[in-house]
Amino acid sequence: MKIGLFIPCFMNELYPDICKSTYKILKQQGLDIDYPLNQTCCGQPMANSGCSKDVETLAKQFVKIFKDYDYIVAPSGSCVSMVKEHYAPFFDNDKDYNKVKASIYEVCEFLHDVIKLENLNFNTSFPYKVGLHNSCHGHRVLKLATASELNIPYNSKLKNLLEKVNGIELVTLKREDECCGFGGTFSVAEEDVSIAMGKGRIKDHLDSHAQVITGADMSCLMHMDGIINRNNHPVKVKHIVQILLGEEL
Repeated sequence: MKIGLFIPCFMNELYPDICKSTYKILKQQGLDIDYPLNQTCCGQPMANSGCSKDVETLAKQFVKIFKDYDYIVAPSGSCVSMVKEHYAPFFDNDKDYNKVKASIYEVCEFLHDVIKLENLNFNTSFPYKVGLHNSCHGHRVLKLATASELNIPYNSKLKNLLEKVNGIELVTLKREDECCGFGGTFSVAEEDVSIAMGKGRIKDHLDSHAQVITGADMSCLMHMDGIINRNNHPVKVKHIVQILLGEEL
């Protein structure tokens, strides 16, 4: 199968090491990975700001670039959900978009649902207490884990993957799926609310004695990392692919 690697624009600029780690973990599965150099933003910041014409331009460009891949994989649940859930108004039942919509996966979702757990052997170690942050888009749109308000048996694709890492201890949080308050442009328009929510999310991890906060969305981790650094909290953030690879703190 041919995989198109979709790297969110902010990660390309700010977190290139995590982008490389995403490529590495996919290559470990023996996959044929291609990184199209003409890719740009998925349009999520523009959509959050009401700039629909800009979103349409980016959506059509995205589909044109990625339509011929068997799968499209990205290390960001929110960007994947943007493509799956918010491009449709710009396409009239277009076959290329329908293919892209059905083919795009967040990297953990891809490993869990396409490669399958039984075929994965990371053979890595991460001997730390880890708290899992379930980002809103990944949790409730992509169904990476069960939303607590549904009151049904709980399952988490992210936890299932992390439990295959040697030495890891997943801590129990009081609020498994509470928002961190980032929300893209929400953190700019409602700065005080955003920070207060972030502080509450971090406190839950601190109270649970987590040494590391992980998740599938670097945007959420970035938001919390800024609050952690400003307040000198004794906890670090690490994207989930880095933990699956056993990368040191």
